[in-house]
Amino acid sequence: MKTVSVLVVDDSPLMRHLITQMLNSSPDITVVGDAEDAMVARNKIKELNPDVITLDIEMPGMDGLSFLEKLMQLRPTPVVMVSSLTTKNARHTMRALEIGAVEVVCKPNVESSTALEDYAEMLADKVIAASKVKFTAPEVKVEIEAKPLVDDLISKSTRKIIAIGSSTGGTVAVESVLVKMPSNCPPIVITQHIPPGFSKAFADRVNEIAAINVREAQDGDEVLAGTALVAPGDQHLLIKERDGRYFCALKDSEPVSRHKPSVDVLFDSVAKSCHGKALGIILTGMGSDGAEGMKKMHDVGNQTVAQDEASSMVWGMPKKAIDAGGVDRIIGISHVPEEIIQYARAKI
Repeated sequence: MKTVSVLVVDDSPLMRHLITQMLNSSPDITVVGDAEDAMVARNKIKELNPDVITLDIEMPGMDGLSFLEKLMQLRPTPVVMVSSLTTKNARHTMRALEIGAVEVVCKPNVESSTALEDYAEMLADKVIAASKVKFTAPEVKVEIEAKPLVDDLISKSTRKIIAIGSSTGGTVAVESVLVKMPSNCPPIVITQHIPPGFSKAFADRVNEIAAINVREAQDGDEVLAGTALVAPGDQHLLIKERDGRYFCALKDSEPVSRHKPSVDVLFDSVAKSCHGKALGIILTGMGSDGAEGMKKMHDVGNQTVAQDEASSMVWGMPKKAIDAGGVDRIIGISHVPEEIIQYARAKI
């Protein structure tokens, strides 16, 4: 069985060595080379034709963002961004995902051997997931304008709730949905697999361009119309019902379905709190997180939707949810805003 070939690009010799060592410890991955800057990387890509590239943001000469943009134009290749967690880098990394990077991870903590072991496993999973990405023609988009909905029940009631789960490719998919939402849409709660720190940068970036209020969820937040709340990258997000109103609860516990935050945790909580009053949406991503939770949502009368294969960067999580029997409809990502608006207007 062919292993995934990887080119490691980072200006730090220590980081190149460490990432190489970690990836080579996986039987499914072979690091075929490394590069300290964009010029060397360009030549090695031509020479080695790697399946996946790990790429740093900050490099001498051409920075990682500029290099990625040129790469996606000339030779589209799955890229995993390995970035130091700073406010500036978090913003740049969100832009990298929009340009075409598949995944983002923080640089490892070199002072903890236990953390390094966990990091190596996580990084290998991300690289293998990236290797499965297929660069295809963009989906024909359905034009939906973010105009306020006139229905009184939408603006005056929070009986309905939209729960979204996603992973690989999900930041771009989720953004494409949220920017089409009207200012009085039903409340939206989101679990996206993303590292701690980057979740806030993601929410802040979408908030700048959306008509609704998008922010990272905090424990105790009330779930209100016209707002989208994103799970922090290191905590599970749950929805609790109290006196007919919905509230966020954050839980710092062990990973579920190998993830924290976990889509299964969010969907399971929605199934328990919102019988027949929620729309569950599972988007692009690797693995099976969300399949069990979506089945629970479906079985208690909630509506459920999965992104189709053609518009998914990785059709793993949606397919698992479909196979589990918990999905009512399968649609392209550009049809998701329309699905939410139709659900918002429907009487329950």
